[in-house]
Amino acid sequence: MKIRISANSIRIRLSKSEVEKLTTKGVLEDRTSFGATYFSYAVERKAGLKALSAKYDQNRITLLVPEMLITGWQENAIVGFDAHQAVSETETLYLLLEKDFKCLDNTVEDQSDNFENPKKIC
Repeated sequence: MKIRISANSIRIRLSKSEVEKLTTKGVLEDRTSFGATYFSYAVERKAGLKALSAKYDQNRITLLVPEMLITGWQENAIVGFDAHQAVSETETLYLLLEKDFKCLDNTVEDQSDNFENPKKIC
């Protein structure tokens, strides 16, 4: 699971095995240690939601994903989902959850568990 935070946006990319785990078990979690403390982030499947939403509590960002969105996501061609969550009267938080594709350029990163890049086919 990769997370990118920039200003008021959170983008999370999931590998094939992570999408499978999210659709079957309903939750993914990872953490970054700072020694005495840590930062964690999670993606949770949630029944009854209509759009992505996020919450931050006790050093943990949790992205909540409507169950109806990820049903069959592992097999279909849908790249991802996004939403703008109001966080105040004047601000929104942009949320993006997407499949992690193999890079088309050279990289040293292990991409064996990533989805095939749809732009690979000319």
